[in-house]
Amino acid sequence: MLALFLAVSIAPNSWSATATLYPQLPDPGVTKITREQQQQIGRQTMAEVYKQMPVLPDSSPETQYVQQLGRKLAAVIPREHSWPYEFHVIPQKDINAFALPGGPMFVNVGAIVAADNEAELAGVMAHEMSHVYMQHSAKQASKTQWAGMLGALGGLFGGGAGSLARLGIQLGAGSLLMKYSRHDEAQADAVGAIIMYKAGYNPRALADFFEKLEKQSGGGGPQFLSDHPNPGNRQAAIAKEISSWPNQRYLRDSDAFVRTKQQAAGIKTYSAQQISDGAKQGLWGQQNKQGGVIPANVPVAQDAAPSGALSSVTYQQVRPSSNMLEWRKGAFSISYPENWEPTEDGQSGLTFAPRAGAASGAIAYGVIVGSAQDQSNSGNRSLDQATEDLIRNLQHSNPDLRESGNPQAVQIGGQQGRSAVLNGRSPVQQNGQAVAEKDWLVTVADPQGGLIYILCIAPESDFSQLRSTYQRMLDSFQFASQ
Repeated sequence: MLALFLAVSIAPNSWSATATLYPQLPDPGVTKITREQQQQIGRQTMAEVYKQMPVLPDSSPETQYVQQLGRKLAAVIPREHSWPYEFHVIPQKDINAFALPGGPMFVNVGAIVAADNEAELAGVMAHEMSHVYMQHSAKQASKTQWAGMLGALGGLFGGGAGSLARLGIQLGAGSLLMKYSRHDEAQADAVGAIIMYKAGYNPRALADFFEKLEKQSGGGGPQFLSDHPNPGNRQAAIAKEISSWPNQRYLRDSDAFVRTKQQAAGIKTYSAQQISDGAKQGLWGQQNKQGGVIPANVPVAQDAAPSGALSSVTYQQVRPSSNMLEWRKGAFSISYPENWEPTEDGQSGLTFAPRAGAASGAIAYGVIVGSAQDQSNSGNRSLDQATEDLIRNLQHSNPDLRESGNPQAVQIGGQQGRSAVLNGRSPVQQNGQAVAEKDWLVTVADPQGGLIYILCIAPESDFSQLRSTYQRMLDSFQFASQ
């Protein structure tokens, strides 16, 4: 998945207890879209989760326990500010958990096994639930971006994936990452502490779990912490937050947690790389469908090509026409081969690909045009720095991606841009192994702010045959004002 994110800063401690001793959950504020639209986005993202990752059936003991714990936490949230939270478990060994707009939450088996007690697991879940409660994802995109995103939700990974990425929702490398700012994290800590307290758990357990992960030198810790940036000293912040709250006897553990942790340690789990590899072959979508795992409220997205078809696609099936058509809308225009299909994914996100070259979240041949926002909140990044930030983000989504040399200066759209070559692994296979992929990344500053990027993708063995087509597309790129 290809995106950077715009984070909205909000003061983290505006709800500290003052007049009353018992903590009260804050007003979550307002967003530019309705609750129903946020729930729609959550369901669309769930559809991709079930295509891209293995998920345990809701009847599994691990899921049953997580659902019971989740309902206990959700019960303390006032009805007028609550969401239809639902809870599912992914058999992944890495420590992670994420909650989607509208309430769906997924907890990795690795998080269950890593928790020392029920209070720690409750802390992770309360923290994630707080992101939904505060509507952090919905507050990240601008009003203009929302208009495009909501119109693109009908065909995820043929239409809405780039839109979701601008919400900070990034699916790749065997995980789904929800990018939040440090201010968002501080809010989620504070709100999560209140949820935990009201549910009978010591809020310090939340900080204990994060601190334990930060001390780890490898494994799942860095993955989980990469989209949960430390807002500061969590231990001290939470201790200060709860210092005036009435003392109570906290729940620490339960027989159900001990039993579930033992069971979870014995089930088959997968690494992020194994999940990523399986997703490229359509393995998890088929497995989840055949196992009856997919909930009834999850929409079924249509693939651009049959599941697994990319593994055997050849250049002859995707050969671009020499005749070019022009796509012109919004901020820029660009030409593309007439036998390739443009798929719009929001106000400024596009995929141009032959039907045989793209399927279910993977692209073997084609061009992606997208926008990246300034994460520094300063708006003063140089083009070189913004390009490097984008490359780091792409590598975070795909650990196999490697930069070949340093970005070079190029002209695009009448402006100076940057060009970089990336190497990775293609969805195309040969003798059961993924072949080498070559990606040509070109970036240019967006006059309206942020960065526009164009990513040209093909197996390395076929890239030279497509380079002239990619060059024609790049040469045709123009901003609307020009």
